[in-house]
Order: sequence, then structure tokens, then C-alpha cells
Amino acid sequence: MDITHMIELIGLDLLALVWFLIFFNGYANYARKASYTEPCLASVMHLYRTEWMREMLQRDMRVPDTTTVANLERGVTFFASTTMLILAGLMTLITRGETAMGLLASVPGSEVLTSLQWDLRILAMMVLFVYAFFKFTWSLRQYGFVSVMIGGAPHLSADRAKEIDTHANRIAKMASIAANNFNIGLRSYYFAIAMLAWLIHSFLFMAVTLIVVWILYNREFTSSTLKTLGHTEEIKTRT
Repeated sequence: MDITHMIELIGLDLLALVWFLIFFNGYANYARKASYTEPCLASVMHLYRTEWMREMLQRDMRVPDTTTVANLERGVTFFASTTMLILAGLMTLITRGETAMGLLASVPGSEVLTSLQWDLRILAMMVLFVYAFFKFTWSLRQYGFVSVMIGGAPHLSADRAKEIDTHANRIAKMASIAANNFNIGLRSYYFAIAMLAWLIHSFLFMAVTLIVVWILYNREFTSSTLKTLGHTEEIKTRT
């Protein structure tokens, strides 16, 4: 393979990677900003967390609340552990690159990859999962903070409405921050599917990236789940 052809291949890989980063960061920024002004899963669930914490503050027994937080932590722990297993598998793919490239070469329309291209694509995927791992573990710590805040919250009677709102909003906000970090980690798994397509062809990678963004948008902003949860009119009125 001559140097000119090599430069063309690397250039296409860089174009595909930049395309991916634009949509990965662009959608994350859009979803974060839109959650403050538009009905979506994040904004609606924050309202439910606020209602939950208001009820929690008026209960003497808070075992169900701490149990619910523990269940959420278990889900985050599962994904954090799974991410480590995936990273171990990706490290194996780097060492067994020749075998894997041979298998992918039989896929119709697939690119003929060099060892350098293969390593760069696997490394990019590893970076994505490392990012997801940090998000999951940070979410796990934040859910721990929520447990402490619930355990340390005073018992407030119904006639102390202002204090109830203050405590409920604070704990609900921490729970929403933890859920948001978990959601970002989970979103990385969706985008990892697009990166899998990169092992076949750069243009397929770019196309699947768009499909993933479309799926995420529909699930978070227009899904039947969102309509079932309700609260959408309340958010529209508030904004």
C-alpha cells in the first residue's frame, strides 16, 4: 500500500471520527439544555423525584426510600462491572486483530483495514467505554450521597411546607444528577453500536451514528413512555 492511499484512508477515518464527536457531543449538549425547557424523560423524572422526596420527608419509616435508592445503585453497578468486561474484551481484540480483520473481510462491502486502522478504531471504542465507566462510577457515588441525604433528613411536619420544599428539592436534584450521569453512560453504549459499524466501513459508521441520535431523540423527547409518565403540560406551563 503506497503512502498516498494510506493518507486517504487515515483522512477518511479522521472525518468519520470528527463526525461522530460532533453528533455525540452535540446531542449531549442539546439534551441537557432542552431538559430545562422542554418535556422529556429527564425533566419529567425530576418532577417525580421531587414528589418522592416530599413524601419521604413526611414519613417516619424511610426503609422503602433507601431500598429504592439501593435498587438504583445495583443497576448502575451492573453497568460499571459490564463496562470493565467490555474493556477487557477490546484489549483482546487489539492483540487478535489479524484474526478479527480476517473474519470481517468476509462481510460484503467491508473495508480492507490495515493494522494501524484496526488499532485506532479499537482504541477509540475503548476511550468511549472508559468515559462510560467514569460516568457510571460517579453516578454510583452520587446515589450514595442521596442515601446519606435521605438518612440525615429531619422529620418535617406538613405545617413546615417551606422546609419540606427546600429539603425535597435538594435531595431530588442530587438524585437527578446521579440519574443524568447514569443516562450519559448508558447513552455511550448506544453510540458504541455505531462504533461497531466502524469496523466494517467508515461511511456505515457515520450513517449508524445518525440513526443512534434519531433513536435517542425519539425515546427521550417523543416516546409513548414520556406521554404515559405525564407532567408534560406542567413543564410547558412552567417554561
